[in-house]
Parts: sequence; structure tokens; C-alpha cells
Amino acid sequence: MQFTVAIDGPAAAGKGTIAKAVAAHFGFAYLDTGLLYRATARKVLDGMDPVAAAKALLPQDFERAGLRTAKVGQAASKIAALPKVRAALVGFQQQFARRDGGAVLDGRDIGTVICPGAEVKLFVTASDEVRAHRRWLELSAGNEAVSEADVLAQLRERDARDRERATAPLKPADDALLLDTSGMSIDEAVAQAVALIAARMG
Repeated sequence: MQFTVAIDGPAAAGKGTIAKAVAAHFGFAYLDTGLLYRATARKVLDGMDPVAAAKALLPQDFERAGLRTAKVGQAASKIAALPKVRAALVGFQQQFARRDGGAVLDGRDIGTVICPGAEVKLFVTASDEVRAHRRWLELSAGNEAVSEADVLAQLRERDARDRERATAPLKPADDALLLDTSGMSIDEAVAQAVALIAARMG
């Protein structure tokens, strides 16, 4: 059975957590597409050309330390705006999406560019302040010294870059189901996502 769930949304809206839980619930394979860009960014920060880095990704690159830092996240957002980098990573994502047994992919352009024919598309969002607080807690837990105000400013800067880029900008697909997690616990958000997907599966 081929069944693709595309989950998009801005940083710290909860899409990764929801996507993992949905994949586990339905027994689908899961791909965090943002990790492709973070792993590429890590290579770029080490001195590689962005396109060469994207083409040279290996499984072990996804296990490298520091991929979730704010520095790598900002670098990933910048290289994700490069059309040749995106093109280098599209095929991998599309093959993963149509594997037998079902797949869940989360990112920023899954429902609009990577998998426009996905059986279910969710756009997960939350207010800027809620997202910034979540990301600040995450970074603080990783011992990154950063103020919540700085996190909010960085998040808004990244949102603008992701929404305004010429190639595959961040936006909901026309047929995406909107899931605002601002006032939800993780369990509530996951339950809502599972219910929406189950309804589409019939």
C-alpha cells in the first residue's frame, strides 16, 4: 500500500513531533526532510559547496552531533533557498514518499512541491510567541545560551526567508488541513492529527 502523509509548517509548530507520532501510530515510515537540509548545512559550515554537499549526503551525516543547534538551523534555512540544493534533494524525498507501507514526511514544501499528490496534507502552525517559547526551551535543554527574545527574532527572520524565497516557499497547499497547535498539548495535537488522517483513510 502506498499512502503519503505530507506535514508542513514553520519552525517549532510541532510538525516533527506530530509526524513521528503519526508514523508510529499507523506503522508508516518517517522522514524528517529538514534533517536533509541540516546535514547539508553542517557540511557547508565545514567548508563544502552547498550543491556538492547535498549530492554527497550519506546516512551517517544524519547522525552527526549538533544538527539541531540554532547555528545549523539558520544555515539550513539559507541553503534551502538555493534552487540547485533543493533539486538535488527532491528525488530522494519523492522516492521515500511512495515506498510501500506508507510514509510520513515533514518539512516546508512537502504538500506543495515534493508530494502534491499526497493522500493527506496537514499544515501545522502556532503563534510566533508559542513557537519561540518551545524552541527556547529546546535550545536551553541543549545548553545553548540564548534569550527567548533572540529566539523570537531569529524565528521571525527565518519565517520571512522561508515564506519569501522564490523556490518552494513555505505555504499551505490549497487542499491542506490546518492544525493550529498554539493552545494544545502534544497529546492533543497528535490525537487531532491522527483523527484527521484516519478520516481520510476511511
